[in-house]
Amino acid sequence: MRRTQNSIKTDVDKKIPILSFFSGGGFLDMGFEMADFEIVWTNENDKDFVELHKAGITSWRKKRGNKKVAEIFNTNSIEEITPSDIVSEAFNGIRPEKFGIIGGPPCQDFSTSGNNMGFDGERGHLTKVFFEYITEISPSFFVFENVRNLYNNNEHKKKLEQILSKVRKSYFVDGKILNSINYGVPQDRNRLFIIGIKKTEAAKNSLMEQEFNFPWPTVAPRYKNALTKYEWPDVSKFQNGVQQPSGLPLELCVNSCILKEAEEENHPNGKEYFGSYSSKFWKVNEGNTHSRSFKRLHRYRYSPTACYGNNEVHLHPFLPRRISVREALRIQTVADSYVLPAEIGLTSKFKMIGNGVPVKLAFAVAKSVERFLANKTDK
Repeated sequence: MRRTQNSIKTDVDKKIPILSFFSGGGFLDMGFEMADFEIVWTNENDKDFVELHKAGITSWRKKRGNKKVAEIFNTNSIEEITPSDIVSEAFNGIRPEKFGIIGGPPCQDFSTSGNNMGFDGERGHLTKVFFEYITEISPSFFVFENVRNLYNNNEHKKKLEQILSKVRKSYFVDGKILNSINYGVPQDRNRLFIIGIKKTEAAKNSLMEQEFNFPWPTVAPRYKNALTKYEWPDVSKFQNGVQQPSGLPLELCVNSCILKEAEEENHPNGKEYFGSYSSKFWKVNEGNTHSRSFKRLHRYRYSPTACYGNNEVHLHPFLPRRISVREALRIQTVADSYVLPAEIGLTSKFKMIGNGVPVKLAFAVAKSVERFLANKTDK
């Protein structure tokens, strides 16, 4: 889908435009929009994710006073689109002075819980394509997101550095593993971010030193070392009643995300959850998240990764069911104004939610990029 020249001019005049690869539900996009960037092109080839993205982002924007309808501009696999196609669709072939590319390619080939095929895997190969397109499209900056095992696994990291060596010819590149919980997300989830700033762009920043070290979101970690700083409660007997511990930030607790039975009807996607088909829904203790399946969240603890496996969604802390779509979205710090259509199946919804970047973490990274480009970064 090609944008009109008038719409391009308006967007570029107002905000720095962003091309979003592997857009999914748009959680990373939301963080960048909140940091005053403009998403002008999106790509996603899962047909259910395309519809979920449109509905969720459009309703979220409407609540924020933005009437712009969300859409996926290209639904082909990224390998089926050439860099010139992307520039043509996003900018009518005319690159603006400043723009960025963001994206989180599929991570299963790098994940410890996946097949660990790395860059040789069908999905892992897309990470290589992402960086090839960076060098060809030549954005002012880029943000790449993936699982931490891409950095922690020596073999994966070695191949990644070989790929990045080509990128470093034109970009200053820095990478860091960030844990979501330190940024106000009720979830213990580490994600790898790699940020690249074009050397000609970075030179405009008066705070640049000889060696490039990107100022990671020190402007935002509201809860430094949250996993060890607080005394988190242990496992409790299911439905036995739990007292709220003193000193815990409720923002980091699952209790801030869950719905009581009386609330389910009044929240969009609040009654969308898998049925209780097993006696285990009554037997697993609150806070027991150590088993391979049937993990029950604790009201006053953080969640592990929001969704995991094939339809393996966490159990509600004190009700005999799995958490709902709305509760999973909240754990990913997605606003309640992000509403998903009822007609799309739960499997696709939970998969899309689990794949996404927690919005508060995405915003922290995006805001750091915005501050650097605006020459506001603290030393």
